[in-house]
Amino acid sequence: MRHPDSAKSPVLAVRNLSHAWPGRPLFNGLSFDAHPGLGWIVGDEGCGKSTLLALLGGALVLQGGTCSVAGVSLHEQPDRYREQVFWIDPQTDAHHALNARAYWSSLERTYPAFQASHLPMLIDAFSLQDHVEKPLYMLSTGSRRKVWWAAAIASGAPLVLMDQPFAALDAPSARALQDIVAELAQEGDTCWLMTGHEKPQRGNGQIILEL
Repeated sequence: MRHPDSAKSPVLAVRNLSHAWPGRPLFNGLSFDAHPGLGWIVGDEGCGKSTLLALLGGALVLQGGTCSVAGVSLHEQPDRYREQVFWIDPQTDAHHALNARAYWSSLERTYPAFQASHLPMLIDAFSLQDHVEKPLYMLSTGSRRKVWWAAAIASGAPLVLMDQPFAALDAPSARALQDIVAELAQEGDTCWLMTGHEKPQRGNGQIILEL
């Protein structure tokens, strides 16, 4: 994936990544780069897209190979690496006791470039005005995903990983997410890496990997 203005160094570099579940190999010697902009990992259900994002996010241990973001190696500097990557499992219940504001505030300790000034715009774009003070366990699946994706956009991380980003979103929020990420992908140095079952429509990013 190339930035429209220049052939910059890759944000994400993956080399010889290997991973298998018991009795089920997934990746063997997988290598690819991802540059600033919007890119996609596409494939059928169960092909390993979510597992790959968890590996790139540092939530699962690499069984083989290396990956680095903005020159920071997951193997050599794991804590600093995680500061370079926004990833959350959309199914997680780890933050359910927090409300949206408390969750977003907690991220400022993890992401040095977290942009809290973006949050009012994102709250409006995703119609979260009535939900930001509620514990996350009280929110619908779609509303929790809006909280996650608002965090992703505000994180300031060089690599943002978004698993099935439009799933469970209402149509206006899905359009808002698509428009916001498309605009940011054109003007910044962040790599936005999303998963999906189908190839993106023309102009909505490039395919980085087909599984």
